[in-house]
Amino acid sequence: MNQFPNAAGKVENSPYQRLAALGIKLPPPPPPIANFVTHVVEGNMLYLSGQGPREADGFLHAGKVGANVGVDEAYRHARLTGINLLAVMHDALGDLSRVKRVVKLLGMVNAVPEFEDHPSVINGCSDLLIAVFGAAGEHARSAVGFGSLPGNITVEIEAIVALNG
Repeated sequence: MNQFPNAAGKVENSPYQRLAALGIKLPPPPPPIANFVTHVVEGNMLYLSGQGPREADGFLHAGKVGANVGVDEAYRHARLTGINLLAVMHDALGDLSRVKRVVKLLGMVNAVPEFEDHPSVINGCSDLLIAVFGAAGEHARSAVGFGSLPGNITVEIEAIVALNG
């Protein structure tokens, strides 16, 4: 489990304390871009619709990974997408402490056909979720390439999350 000591040396354990230690302030959840909802809660499961690399001001990072976007930049876009997923989780649940486990991610990379490093890109989101939730952030995952994504965004990631009681 990742541990973040605060200024007094106390380990930060809540998802919000970890976000603060990472210097992350959750933005408002991005609105859907088409005819769907951002999430569905069914029983003790939360299903999150795909999110992209949208900045808090609405700017969407676009481009083709392996052409005009490199792996490091796309990694940062996947991390930003993870922040947006967390914003939707917070909005849906009211408290990120309700997350029992991140079960599964599907990471889609808008890449040229020759690109082969999709996992390194989607690690931007995976690394963030593990930093925020510790062992409960460890998840199954697919990281795949697509010929295009909506608005030519660089990455889109969706998630399935198990909830406490």
